[in-house]
Amino acid sequence: MSTYRLSLIATLIVLMVSLSDQNCVAQKKKVPASQAFHWVNPLPERLQSERLEHSTFVSPSMQREVGYCIYLPAAYSESQQSEKRFPVVYYLHGGRPGSELKSIGLVPLIDQHISSGNVAPMIYVFVNGGPVSHYNMPDREQAMGEDVFIKELIPHIDGKYRTIASREGRGLEGFSQGGRGTTRIMFKHPELFISTAPGGGGYETEKKISENDGYENPYLRFAPGYNTWDLAREYAKSLEPKLNIQIHVGTKGFNYENNLAYMEFLDSLKIPYSKVIVPEAPHSAKIIYEKQGLELMKFHEKNFTDAHNAQ
Repeated sequence: MSTYRLSLIATLIVLMVSLSDQNCVAQKKKVPASQAFHWVNPLPERLQSERLEHSTFVSPSMQREVGYCIYLPAAYSESQQSEKRFPVVYYLHGGRPGSELKSIGLVPLIDQHISSGNVAPMIYVFVNGGPVSHYNMPDREQAMGEDVFIKELIPHIDGKYRTIASREGRGLEGFSQGGRGTTRIMFKHPELFISTAPGGGGYETEKKISENDGYENPYLRFAPGYNTWDLAREYAKSLEPKLNIQIHVGTKGFNYENNLAYMEFLDSLKIPYSKVIVPEAPHSAKIIYEKQGLELMKFHEKNFTDAHNAQ
């Protein structure tokens, strides 16, 4: 074979490899970075502060690290040498897949109210909800977000930090997908939380799941009864232990109407709750916190105080 032909073949091979590499890069770019899931998402340096920490624990079920962010009020550091313990609010982020960084934009607002003395000091833990945020999907590898939270993260937090490690000192809150998660989890595990505040949840989707044999869509199916409608029906049979529930939603949010419908459903089941309807607020946890976040925080504070006084 002539030198010219060998050179031509070599050039063609290089060109084909180059085109293949470019195609792979193009394919990778088609998947937005926001859709990539990681169990650990380090806190960017620009977001680090003396009040907000990022940490990890090793999940016993998955044998891998799982990340979380934790807000510790100033009073926590000031009482390092004491035995003083603090209540905890676990915050469930919106969207899928999970990331412990998704809701930390609320921290400056939370810290402002606590530092100014408007509300008693409490810890906030920002949870990584897993591949299908806050839900268990046994048929998917490492997608048991609820179990990782309930069975592993909560015991880890209670073991590492000075928390009130009981129902009387534990709250649950979330927005959007996190609102759905909060509602599912509070009705499934009422023995764990004294204070619950689901916000902006997509209850119409949850109703669809209830009425369509667990299917949210053709590719996503949940176990029978594993939705906010059926779990509420089950809880309503006894209403025990008593849940303190405050539903919050903005009037301009796309889930506003189905939140109203879900509240009517709770009324029909005689499940008590309070509500925070935020005028002109869109589907945004941050804007709701800017407008009426103090009301949500004082709701948790009252429930923690009442539970403590009842002991």
